[in-house]
Amino acid sequence: MGFRCGIVGLPNVGKSTLFNALTETAAAQAANYPFCTIEPNVGNVAVPDPRLDQLAAIAGSAKIIETQLGFVDIAGLVRGASKGEGLGNQFLGNIREVDAIVHVLRCFENGDVTHVEGKVDPIADAETVETELMLSDLESLEKRVPAAQKKAMQGDKEAKVAASVLGQALDLLREGKPARLTKPKDDDEARVFAQAQLLTSKPVLYVCNVDEGDAASGNALSARVFEKAKAEGAEAVVVSAAIEAEIATMPPEDRGEFLAELGLQETGLARVITAGYKLLHLLTFFTVGPKEARAWTVEAGAKAPQAAGAIHSDFEKGFIRAETIAFADYVALKGEAGARDAGKLRSEGKDYVVHDGDVMLFRFNV
Repeated sequence: MGFRCGIVGLPNVGKSTLFNALTETAAAQAANYPFCTIEPNVGNVAVPDPRLDQLAAIAGSAKIIETQLGFVDIAGLVRGASKGEGLGNQFLGNIREVDAIVHVLRCFENGDVTHVEGKVDPIADAETVETELMLSDLESLEKRVPAAQKKAMQGDKEAKVAASVLGQALDLLREGKPARLTKPKDDDEARVFAQAQLLTSKPVLYVCNVDEGDAASGNALSARVFEKAKAEGAEAVVVSAAIEAEIATMPPEDRGEFLAELGLQETGLARVITAGYKLLHLLTFFTVGPKEARAWTVEAGAKAPQAAGAIHSDFEKGFIRAETIAFADYVALKGEAGARDAGKLRSEGKDYVVHDGDVMLFRFNV
């Protein structure tokens, strides 16, 4: 799995339409009224990577396996969701385990599509949803922190760690700030903070849903969202859910021409993936052979044993070395044999930091 995204937003902003399009399914019912999504929808999509096709062609791989991106789509949130208004609150638990929050914002005017707040204002919409997420986290921590503090006073070491880092998060939330601003002081606090699965601790990707005519360059509404994202250290992309829905029904060979006619170089899914990888500091490495060419995802800075562990835990436990070829060398030298003959196949040890595009073969002993 590359990473999992929880899709949030107000009703009627295009969440379910976008989910359907990105996963090329009709799993999420899309309709012009609030709460049409009444159960969380989960879908996985293959992460497109042209490099994988090149590697497979050179190696004569029988099968291509892309890394996967998961989407969890929940009911539209409304003001008061954290207190039971609407249907969104009962599904917030479904996005506690995701890696990032994909926040869909309406950046188009259309009198035929009702807006739950009565006006189109993506910044206000973002603040409404963020407030509900913060209130949900606040309610959770107001129960957990006092309990941790009580145990900490009795000498419980783990409780001391929790009381410290979660207490800091609670103070931020009480000030109306998201938990992601918490700064754990050491690895133990970072671990406990991550285990808390606070909604507002997740990095955020804003998706500006625009009309077809604004899909290439955005509009004044999306520009405001990009400014907000920059100020927060978040990411933002422009997507037209209507275009993505149309692309989803097309044969793959027709999509390039359709996008070109609209002045687009890639699909909205590709932009979401690129922004998501940047937000989460992820990179891709490959394993290639006659049976399959496969893409794997690890965090930037991962060392060779961790990359081996992405394939199987036994590979990491018994790691010996990684035979590594840079993608450009693999392609230029027509595969492993050519790279080996040219001295471009390297034997790397436990301290090797994986680079994006590395073609790797792991040697291990368990």
